[in-house]
Amino acid sequence: MKKLLLLWLLCTAATTYAQTDKEQILQVLDMQMNAWNSGSIEQYMTGYWHSDSLVFVGKSGPTYGYDATLQRYKQSYNNTDKMGQLHFDILQVRQLSAEYYYVLGKWALARNAGDVSGSFTLLFRKIKGQWRIVADHSS
Repeated sequence: MKKLLLLWLLCTAATTYAQTDKEQILQVLDMQMNAWNSGSIEQYMTGYWHSDSLVFVGKSGPTYGYDATLQRYKQSYNNTDKMGQLHFDILQVRQLSAEYYYVLGKWALARNAGDVSGSFTLLFRKIKGQWRIVADHSS
């Protein structure tokens, strides 16, 4: 009986400290916001799938691949005045399957170069145990 109780306590403790998929996804977005606000586009990009299959859709159309998306960010936000301070407002996190989540939200940049804001939809995929953005449509 004591062994069964101990096993139950260990399982309960492990479950209590395990993050849900939604919490892990929100943690990725929080990391991105913090990386952006510290001026690190490279760290911000770690939330994305490092693959040629990544797709980013912005006002000038689709960009395919991690490297092209990174270059797009670096060209558009080539100094801290243009980067400003990023804030996300997450409106919805919806599970599509065990492997995919959909995130809907708003973004805002408070910056010296003039404030800008918009909306985004993200498709997250669990890849090798890590949640990564595989598709981003931001406007």
